Amino acid sequence: MSTVDTTSQAPPATALASLWRNRDFLTFWLGETVSLLGTQVTNLALPLMAIHAFSATDEQVGILRFLQLAPYIGLALVFGVWVDRARRRNVMLAANLTRLALLAMVPILHSTHALNLTALLVIASAIGVASVLFDVSWMSYVPTLIRDPRHYVEASAKMGVSSSVADVAGPGLAGVLIGILTAPMALIANACSFLVSVVSLLLIRTPEPRPTRAAQDRHLGTELRDGLRWVLHDRILRWLAIIGFCCNFSMITIWTMFLLYGTRDVHLSSTTLGGIFATASVGGLLGAVISRKLIDRFPIGRVYLIAQSALLLGPAMIVAAAGPRPVMTAMFTLSFFTTYLGLGVAGVIIVSLRQALTPQPMMARMTAVFRTLLFGGGALGGLTAGFLAGAIGARSALAAASTASAAVVIALVASPVSRLRVLPTAAAR
Repeated sequence: MSTVDTTSQAPPATALASLWRNRDFLTFWLGETVSLLGTQVTNLALPLMAIHAFSATDEQVGILRFLQLAPYIGLALVFGVWVDRARRRNVMLAANLTRLALLAMVPILHSTHALNLTALLVIASAIGVASVLFDVSWMSYVPTLIRDPRHYVEASAKMGVSSSVADVAGPGLAGVLIGILTAPMALIANACSFLVSVVSLLLIRTPEPRPTRAAQDRHLGTELRDGLRWVLHDRILRWLAIIGFCCNFSMITIWTMFLLYGTRDVHLSSTTLGGIFATASVGGLLGAVISRKLIDRFPIGRVYLIAQSALLLGPAMIVAAAGPRPVMTAMFTLSFFTTYLGLGVAGVIIVSLRQALTPQPMMARMTAVFRTLLFGGGALGGLTAGFLAGAIGARSALAAASTASAAVVIALVASPVSRLRVLPTAAAR
């Protein structure tokens, strides 16, 4: 496989200025943080709305979760090719305006008694399509703002903090808003968050390079093959994709099963569920904050191995939870805390590796391949969770899912990523 010297984009080795002085990155970071916060509200509000407002079955909740993520399976690769031919900021603006409009439709339809489960499923799927377009674009856009590859770990850590902050505040905020305003009206918060993201994108002044004519003239099929070949022929990227698929399948499966189990079997309120996720997600925030120090002090592969193992083994505590409800709630929280802590650390490493090993012209296609596999795993996990919980009960389904999750650690240990000592580059390999 031919390699590209991604380090050639870096300036001479001089004192590295902090990203805190990069106005445009900070503007984008703020807008994306607010957007992620609103998205977390929606992630909890939509399934709870289906359960409480429309008495959705386990299978229907699984289908809802599947439809939210399924667009990544069929569209991420195609969008990734297209985004490499377009101005990414314009694409993100269009995607966020679309999501804003779709979310605003929910309370409008609800107030006119035109909202039903079918309409909710259609809206969830349409939001998923716009989310694919935005997600494929933003990870490819960040290197345009920071330019120096030496900033990739710091930028990934900051974006990881944003995701963790959203994980911490979003579920708790969702529980409170749903309890006070009802689920349809709570979605207004997410619509407003996308408006903030739109404004932040409009304020960015860094010019984005015009796509080359050669990139615009290339055939779609060729572009798709190039993206797949880049990921699948590189052993580090390939293993990141395989383990990532398994982790996302596990997380979404268990998250969906727990929502059904906590709501119907343990009889937890929306506020309590939100509190569990919010408290547990402090682990994700902590993981993102400490990730850079861990990477600087220990071999990056060892940090990745331990972090991903925590993510995969954490769900076992949900099944082990027993006794009075406060004790069970504490066990649930500890389980998700462990999972999110591992996710916070591993997420920074994964994104940094992907960016370091991929040249800028290939970035959107690489991101699209990963989005297809990762969110495809999540979509299949949501569908599996609904049907398995409906067949054998939520608690038994959780036991099966946590066992399968733990088994992935075997592949994780065998992965060459776990043996890396430093952040590699294409030229160094």
